[in-house]
Amino acid sequence: MKFNSKLVHILAWGLFAHGAITLPAAAQSAQGLSARAAAVAQHWTPERIRQATPRDLLIDDRGLGYLKQRDGYLQPYGHSTEARTPERRAIPSPFGKPGGGGGDSTPPEITGLNPADGQTIGLEHAFRATVTDASGVSRVDFKVGTSTFSGTQVGENLWGVNLRFGGEGAWTYQVVAKDGAAKGGNTATSPATSFTVSAVPPGGGGGGGGGTDPGQLVTEAPWDPAKTGTDAVTKASGRIYFEMPTITTHRKWGTTTTWNGYVCSGTVASDGVSGRSVIITAAHCVYDDVNKMFARNVLFIPNQNATTGTGTDGNCGNDPMGCWAPSFGVVDNDWANKTFPANIPWDYAYYVVSDSGSHAQGFLSGISDVLDVAAGSLSVQFSAPTQGNFTHALGYSYSQDPSLRYCAENLATEGSYNDLWLSKCDLSGGASGGPWVQPLTNGTGPIVSVNSWGYTTQPGMGGPPLSGNTAACRFADAKAQPLSLAAKADGQQGYVGTGISNCGGTP
Repeated sequence: MKFNSKLVHILAWGLFAHGAITLPAAAQSAQGLSARAAAVAQHWTPERIRQATPRDLLIDDRGLGYLKQRDGYLQPYGHSTEARTPERRAIPSPFGKPGGGGGDSTPPEITGLNPADGQTIGLEHAFRATVTDASGVSRVDFKVGTSTFSGTQVGENLWGVNLRFGGEGAWTYQVVAKDGAAKGGNTATSPATSFTVSAVPPGGGGGGGGGTDPGQLVTEAPWDPAKTGTDAVTKASGRIYFEMPTITTHRKWGTTTTWNGYVCSGTVASDGVSGRSVIITAAHCVYDDVNKMFARNVLFIPNQNATTGTGTDGNCGNDPMGCWAPSFGVVDNDWANKTFPANIPWDYAYYVVSDSGSHAQGFLSGISDVLDVAAGSLSVQFSAPTQGNFTHALGYSYSQDPSLRYCAENLATEGSYNDLWLSKCDLSGGASGGPWVQPLTNGTGPIVSVNSWGYTTQPGMGGPPLSGNTAACRFADAKAQPLSLAAKADGQQGYVGTGISNCGGTP
């Protein structure tokens, strides 16, 4: 359980930061701001906020990474090759996989069957299977009992068919897949998988937040209830402003570092410790893997879409719970020492917020200075989510400030980088780092990934798995590393974690 820290009288956030700004009466009481947090507020003037760029990473058809600018320009990221419009809509591979041919004698690989063996489902169910093959997949059939149903591609490497049963009972099914190799292709058949049909499946079928029916595809829409702040995901999700460096070497003037403003999204995570709160987001919103430095001047605004202003304006008094200045960030060594897209599987990270000296109040009275008390939190699930199950991804829109947006569809796996994948998701810039929730019921649920990256050639959003890697270990680091990391110099205010010992992680 968390307790409020003793307030230390320094200065009201808005008056210190912007001079001429007058805060609403409810927000004009003295705040317990540290000098560092007050400096962060002073930095984020309305002009700097307007100039901030969504930190959205994309990959082109050659497997090269780009940072998308506000005007749509794709800035080379970690290299100097200009982006080009691909001749065809292709999914690039970082390993240059062959495209099949007459010599292919390997049948497709069938994994991720849904329903799984022994599972109980409802009278209506979306059957899914992940099918991969070097020559491409030409056909997938679902043989349920004595009937065969032709599957359709519903995501990257994900095939499925939606079925309705006339009553309860025990069944078996198999998936049959054929590839595009010469001479009729190669065929694979999955083992027989048993399942039970029940009129009332375990969990009662769940439900989508924001008024969305379970299973309804949403490519991009405003989250409802966006303005009420009544559900957990609305309160815990927020916008993150920060700066990242650009290091330039001149023959005449030597090396210079320029700091540029960016915007991402993040979510308060349930951490179970006192003295701090933890925000989960994307690593590319915390650590610059090209210039090898942490972000500076980080500002987190939970439930920012409920602002009384017209958008993000630098006045924390306009926001329901105000603003928080995180103390430091935590990323994995494999993110820090590699460069996008080679480090895609490690694009998860955490910001740590001290319970003391970090908070400027907003227009709601009686708000705690402890972030996860004020905003609540969502749990983080470090076990694998269920492929084919309905998943929500949320994040803040830069172009439609101050709107919290979302997409929702069945979860798949991306074939080239083995990330989690939402093939139809079309969240706009600024959503990076926002939560993936599965299942989302009545506005709450566990976080299973975060918005990470997309292709320049097609819609869709990738998210790093939080299972089978070091995500749990870095979460443990966020709960244990000293808050004094905030006192380090710009670019060093963070912790790069390695290893999986004593944290519940798995290699």
